[in-house]
Amino acid sequence: MIRTYFYLKTDKENSNGESAIYAKIKLQGKTSTLSTGKYIDKDRWEATNKLKNTLRVTSEKNTRTTLKLIESKIESIYLELVKLDSNVTLNDIKNQLKGKKPKPYELDVLELFQKHNDYFKRKYEAGERTKASLQKYNRAKDLLSNFLYEKYRKKHFCITEIDNTFIYELEHFLKYESTFKSIVGINHNSVVKYFQCFKTMCRFGVRRDLINKNPFLVYDEKLVIKDAVFLTLAELQRIEKKVFETERLNRVKDIFLFSCYTSYAPVDVENLTIKNLIEDNEGTLWIKTNRAKTAIKSNVPVLPPVQRIIKKYAHLEGGKLLPTISNQKINEYLKEIAILCKIDKKLTHYVARHTFATTVTLGNGVSIENVSSMMGHSKITMTQHYAKVLDSSVKKEMGVLSAKLI
Repeated sequence: MIRTYFYLKTDKENSNGESAIYAKIKLQGKTSTLSTGKYIDKDRWEATNKLKNTLRVTSEKNTRTTLKLIESKIESIYLELVKLDSNVTLNDIKNQLKGKKPKPYELDVLELFQKHNDYFKRKYEAGERTKASLQKYNRAKDLLSNFLYEKYRKKHFCITEIDNTFIYELEHFLKYESTFKSIVGINHNSVVKYFQCFKTMCRFGVRRDLINKNPFLVYDEKLVIKDAVFLTLAELQRIEKKVFETERLNRVKDIFLFSCYTSYAPVDVENLTIKNLIEDNEGTLWIKTNRAKTAIKSNVPVLPPVQRIIKKYAHLEGGKLLPTISNQKINEYLKEIAILCKIDKKLTHYVARHTFATTVTLGNGVSIENVSSMMGHSKITMTQHYAKVLDSSVKKEMGVLSAKLI
């Protein structure tokens, strides 16, 4: 915690022979001093116990009030700064106290990125963001750091020096030169997502008056949306009816089917407990939670297949709805399930989410607005990415139109 002490600097006197009163600020074992602009006679300072005793002289009362205000302001500034960045320095506090703001040209882009990531880490620790998102921002910072060293042989780069050339050289580096685990280059969509991280980091700086503008806004590449892989009704039923010889495959099958009928992503499934099950006044059972990725409230009715799965694992400790298996292992075992069920598609846990949007809901006439709500999306356009329009839906609606045109 920050502490403030006041002392006399006897080598600095005014025309009346009074000594200057200075403040000493102590934070994490380090100290710094600053002038309070006030003066007092040395003998009076000692006689009043540094102005702590009862005072009768008006000028001394005013001086004490000023010192208390300075002490209070220092503590207030510290508490405000530490909300944004846990690595607050005494220099930061003194600059704020004097009304100085950090100059944009002094701010290094990696320093700003670290400030953002420290702030994001606190949100993760408070349960407001996911570990995967924090890892993504840390990875984005590492990629930017690698680029600065490889292209400029620098460990620091001022924000104001970032121009269009820098932006598109960075894109080229990420796509064709960046190396990770012997793999050279990053695919287009991943590069676009990393640039979204860069933009978010700079927005953080702009909102806190650390920088004047966001240099990454010039980058306008979009995600290339591919048709989402999903299961047809026949394929979904094939997996449901299949009983595997190993328990591990049966557990993964249940987790996968649970997602197919609820749309819950891996991180959401892992966190679900009996507390997330709510029965409404009409006896309908719901799963109610906030999506980990978007923090948006998501309520999904429990369909019969989901009820059967929940009942099967009612014995789990801690009230967990389903067994806990890593997403990596789930995707690994889903490859086996696809082969054994003769499904010629690359099954991953997220195929279940696509299947919910298409085969389970839209394919059965559920409105896209309700599908969007259940999937925890903030915009319907996000749902349209998942929700491939099925031929059966087109056939049904065109059949109604055909009847009208007879």
